Amino acid sequence: MADKKISALTAATTPLAGTEVLPIVQSGATVKVAVSDLTAGRAISATAVTASTGNFIVGTSGQGIDFSATPGTGTSELLNDYEEGTFNATYETTGTNFTTITFSTQSFRYVKVGSKVFIQGNIATSNVDATGATGNIRIAGLPFTSASSSAGNNGRSTLSIANTGPWIIAPTVARVETSSTLATLSYYATTPATATTGLPVAAAITGAAASQNGITIAGCYVAA
Repeated sequence: MADKKISALTAATTPLAGTEVLPIVQSGATVKVAVSDLTAGRAISATAVTASTGNFIVGTSGQGIDFSATPGTGTSELLNDYEEGTFNATYETTGTNFTTITFSTQSFRYVKVGSKVFIQGNIATSNVDATGATGNIRIAGLPFTSASSSAGNNGRSTLSIANTGPWIIAPTVARVETSSTLATLSYYATTPATATTGLPVAAAITGAAASQNGITIAGCYVAA
């Protein structure tokens, strides 16, 4: 084939597959390199990057967007996690668990941004047998383990509760425990009015009935 100017060549089909090869001069020799290898393993510097199709993909766990060039004195300026999903929470006790517990609703969603986990959803029972059950009622099955007390979380992130189904004693807050996927249900005691008391097993309505012991939960806690 006679030599041609680049401008005279037939245009390539796009988008490129990455397997195409180009000639380069390396250590004084002309060699070929695949298009996919041109920036592999190398930092890319640009004034702006736009993804007109597809997504920006973080290829290694723990890597993310580094905001350290912006003003700030925090311990970290790396945004290295974002996730959305659903989960099914349950009721259990701090002592001997329920003999039987089934649910009419266990609909929860979460959004995790860095170490912050935002949750919202509903839970209600359809049948409860509390024979022999002891202790206080708590929520199990949070989507991420909470931070330890040494991480400054103290495990006391408080989730807001709205009651959506009958209780003998209605819970008012849920407090996420340290290093766990559990949140203890509490209710406001009458003396003093601001104190909270763990919600006892006796607070649950037992037997088979739709949408008993229901609550709507919304809030945020710190993940480990």
